[in-house]
Amino acid sequence: MENGDPKIRKFLILEPDNEAREQTARAPEFFCISFRVMKRVLIFALTYHPFIGGAEIAIKEITDRIDSAEYSFDMITLRLDSNLPKIEKFGNVTVNRIGFSSPGAKFSDRSMPLRCKVAKILFPLTSFLKARSLHRQHRYDLVWAMMANQAGFGALFFKQMHPGIPYFLELQDGRAFEEMKTRRPILRAMWRAYRAIYLRADRIKTISNYIASEVRAIGYQGEVEVIPNAVDIEKFTALVPEAKLHALATKFAKKEGDVFLFTASRLVLSRGVEDVIQSLEFLPANVKLLIAGDGEDREKLEHLARGLNVTERVIFAGHVGHDELPALLKISDIFVRPSLIEGLGNSFLEAMAAGIPIIGTRVGGIPDFLTEGETGLFCEVQDPQSIARAAQRYMDDSALVSRVVLQAKELVIQRYDWNKIAADMKRRIFERLAK
Repeated sequence: MENGDPKIRKFLILEPDNEAREQTARAPEFFCISFRVMKRVLIFALTYHPFIGGAEIAIKEITDRIDSAEYSFDMITLRLDSNLPKIEKFGNVTVNRIGFSSPGAKFSDRSMPLRCKVAKILFPLTSFLKARSLHRQHRYDLVWAMMANQAGFGALFFKQMHPGIPYFLELQDGRAFEEMKTRRPILRAMWRAYRAIYLRADRIKTISNYIASEVRAIGYQGEVEVIPNAVDIEKFTALVPEAKLHALATKFAKKEGDVFLFTASRLVLSRGVEDVIQSLEFLPANVKLLIAGDGEDREKLEHLARGLNVTERVIFAGHVGHDELPALLKISDIFVRPSLIEGLGNSFLEAMAAGIPIIGTRVGGIPDFLTEGETGLFCEVQDPQSIARAAQRYMDDSALVSRVVLQAKELVIQRYDWNKIAADMKRRIFERLAK
């Protein structure tokens, strides 16, 4: 049933409450109805599927696990690729794509067509205008901004016009604020306005303790909830058919005795892929690197491999669908990602669930789940020899591998299951703010 007044439009779910059930049990002729109002949430996100990263995966995994009878989700995001529909129901989210677009455009500042770059620059204004239009139709109970970027500005403008509607900001970027101000003159010039994205939030949710500490450093005094990203436990722990594993090993020319290091990320230098390539110089010839992902720095990485004469030991798999990652992990031996920055690191958690040992740096949110010698091994930032030493430790110590794999998988199952994270989001964010 829906109220016809557009000013107070809500979906009403008829559901007997506990008192009604008791009265009905005592007197069957008596029936009482209570009303539960479905809440509407508006999400501002710069990108969404098919442009996939940790943030986009998080939104989908969480919203898919929230009862659609209790919460309805709408999203405003960039369209970019003109082949994508302007409005699409994607999982439990109605996606509204806006802005200039071009056929086949991708989200990359270096390769993005000019009209798409303009759309990105204008997104704070265009998303705000679209939000006003949608709000007239749906009357939102809560606004959710994914990241303090152009999407955060759009949510901030909406909050300023509708101060009574709760606004929460989610942060997944591991960059330190002072470093961002130093490297981005535009941000330094707009610092007061940018800071308002944080300070006007009714609540901030971060995916790691490191990001939470950065939020406090900026001066935010409100409530900060640390709720990490997670893993589809069933997908990454499931057995992969032997025939498929054999086919993949053949495809990537993995021979008996080969050790595959594996990394999965967008190919940008901040992920440290270049350091893993250089580490091959310090490892036996049977150690190879399988790289899943694509990005603007792929050509640089290929050039580096040629210069080091390790081209035959570096395998670029290109873009790999998320559903294909479990199989790639299971034909690999060690997951390595020596990040320079990292909000949390979903790829680590996926590797832990899949049952291969991990190597990571002490940056961002990685120390939240990586304990030296217990759930993984640390290497140093921009230190290829350190990566090689950690990989060699695993290769020389099967007992260490067994211990790390077992403890890492247990940790992921206990703390990083999307079902648990979605329940935490509902209890600690949606139920407390959308009243």
